[in-house]
Amino acid sequence: MSHTRGSLAQKFVAEFKVHEYPYLSKLRPFRELFVNVWRLSRFLKTINPSLIHSFNYMSEYSEPLAAKLAFIPWVFTKKNMSWKGLAYNQWKVRSKLASDIIIQNSDMLVSFYPKRKNVHLIPRGVNASYFNTVENPEYKFAENVLNDKSKRRIVTVANLIPVKGIEDLIQAFAILQKNHANWQLWIVGDTNLDKDYSNNLKELSEIKGLRNDIIFFGKQEDVRPFLRASDIFVLPTRNIGRREGSPVALLEAMASGLIVLGSEVAGIKDQLKDFQERLFQPSMPEDLAQKMAPFLKNSIEQNKKLGEEMKQLSITRFSIQNEIQKHLDVYEKYVRD
Repeated sequence: MSHTRGSLAQKFVAEFKVHEYPYLSKLRPFRELFVNVWRLSRFLKTINPSLIHSFNYMSEYSEPLAAKLAFIPWVFTKKNMSWKGLAYNQWKVRSKLASDIIIQNSDMLVSFYPKRKNVHLIPRGVNASYFNTVENPEYKFAENVLNDKSKRRIVTVANLIPVKGIEDLIQAFAILQKNHANWQLWIVGDTNLDKDYSNNLKELSEIKGLRNDIIFFGKQEDVRPFLRASDIFVLPTRNIGRREGSPVALLEAMASGLIVLGSEVAGIKDQLKDFQERLFQPSMPEDLAQKMAPFLKNSIEQNKKLGEEMKQLSITRFSIQNEIQKHLDVYEKYVRD
């Protein structure tokens, strides 16, 4: 690991032996790259694992070079749809050096690795039982959030960065809210990643006259209370930049029994392929509004019944057990006796 900051890293430290090391290097100048890669290879050799599995989402290739110098098999997971542009050659080198490549959606196979033999499609999974337990009893919503029992809620959980297309969701909500004043939009996500973008979203809410009906909650460690208090989940990712790999937030909403809608982009298309009517065109608020409208008319009970279908899908097709087993199948050939 490159650092041990954050609650998840601390859980690893508590449960496993963790080596903290700055394992990435600048790719220029080449002399500095070679020195750093050689040092890393010697460090890896002292640990001498059977396999290195990288979840680094970037295109850099100093890590696999070091693994090659240490004669240690190296596998990486392709976590997003970034490929073309300035990083194209780096992705090609990174992929060439990999012993195996794990991809998270079917578009990656078609677009990046149509002829490669060492590529494995492993979609993300979720622990459905975790999202069906009672929410954290210590969590308390602000007093003014849940006191109006007449309100129903649409929720999104995403980092607030432009590729997530949250402004499209706000625009769609503004279209619908005129005839569905009993609905609120909850936006859960880190507002500090791109403060200008977050401020623009809040300003858009003001311009639309929806200050009291669109609530920004910021980053939350436990999203279960927000999901359990809502009817509908929307992930409006745009078809630009790195896009999605296999978005966990959407699967968590499925496991919570919500109506789930997502834009028709890589990753989301795989997760909602059995629910074509819940896919909408990215960057088209009017299409999103049209797809959401029938669910806003439904009763709570009707939406819960439809959400149950999505919950079952999260259990059968997108379980964390399936994801673990598929990874173990890849690891098996590298495990030493």
